[in-house]
Amino acid sequence: MAMDVVDHEIRGAEMQFVEVELDPGEAAIGEAGSMMFMEPGIEMDTVFGDGSQQQGGIFGKLLGAGKRLITGESLFTTVYTNQGQGKRRVAFAAPYPGKILPMDLKQLGGTLMCQKDSFLCAARGVSLGIGFQKRLGAGFFGGEGFILQKLEGDGMAFVHAGGTVVRRELKAGESLMVDTGCVVAFTSGVDFDIQYVGKIKTALFGGEGLFLAKLSGPGQIWLQSLPFSRLASRIFAAAPQTPGGGGREEGGLLNGVAAGGVGGLLGSVLGGDE
Repeated sequence: MAMDVVDHEIRGAEMQFVEVELDPGEAAIGEAGSMMFMEPGIEMDTVFGDGSQQQGGIFGKLLGAGKRLITGESLFTTVYTNQGQGKRRVAFAAPYPGKILPMDLKQLGGTLMCQKDSFLCAARGVSLGIGFQKRLGAGFFGGEGFILQKLEGDGMAFVHAGGTVVRRELKAGESLMVDTGCVVAFTSGVDFDIQYVGKIKTALFGGEGLFLAKLSGPGQIWLQSLPFSRLASRIFAAAPQTPGGGGREEGGLLNGVAAGGVGGLLGSVLGGDE
């Protein structure tokens, strides 16, 4: 399927969003729930599976959906098509603080491996697939799973990373040890492996886990300073807890909202925690 060539503009600092400009007839595909706004003339169409598989018949649709299911994503993607007469814009927002990275797949050799939760949107024609790790150790002990997302094509794709992002160019024979959650993406020439930290004391008390990712060149890698899993674990650890699970007053209010919506909130405010 021919790639749509789209213009884009990334806005914001900590909580970014990307505006994609579509010519008449052009389209972009977005992850479910990522759309921020769109201008009149753009039509949304939720499709089963990978938006790039729509010309492949029912088998192609099932294959695309199966790939997305394995990577933990929704079975559906949304296609935004400009049906108007002039240029129209659609915007996609990042789900948590960090940076949106524009990836020109044509300049990256046509393939990019990325963490399964990092894909945000892409030009129509970019294929969203799966990429199995070469070694079983990477899957069993890598901390981020045996399966990564594989983006293929020669169009623009946009991925999201948490915190500050750094890009490194690894030469042939050059390697870097990285916390597994901090790996955002890497080009197809990079070798991804898992290595044991080597010392039991470090593994038990160092706070970095038993294994680290070893990335070896040649190729480009992108790293993030704040993986969402790390952010979520810190929030969960800091949340006040009580033996009854209600937490302190703040926790009781939040639990009231979660359990009964506005009614639960009012009940918590008026009646207090029993």
